[in-house]
Amino acid sequence: MGVRKAVKGVGDFLVETVGEAVAEVVLSVLACVLLALLALIAHLAWSFSPRATLAAAGVLSLVLAHGARATFRDPAKGRGRRRLAVVTSVGFVLTAATAAFLVLYASDCGCL
Repeated sequence: MGVRKAVKGVGDFLVETVGEAVAEVVLSVLACVLLALLALIAHLAWSFSPRATLAAAGVLSLVLAHGARATFRDPAKGRGRRRLAVVTSVGFVLTAATAAFLVLYASDCGCL
């Protein structure tokens, strides 16, 4: 009985270890693809119109700054959150999550 339990424990450990390794590889590949896609979008936008690209980057920066302010400030008493604040907060949180994902997993890929 003890040998079977030990073998089952080792088998479970190996399955878990291989599963984590496969998940790490999949996430790293996904991060590299996402980084390459973002670089391609930036390159195509810049080749289409540098002025429009800079203007869009400025507007995106303002939207993300508004989202960060709306996310981290104390809400005013008696007033609910406005739709614009909610939309920019969601955009800020999604952008921050994407940046964190890229920092954690794209740093391992050889494309940097």
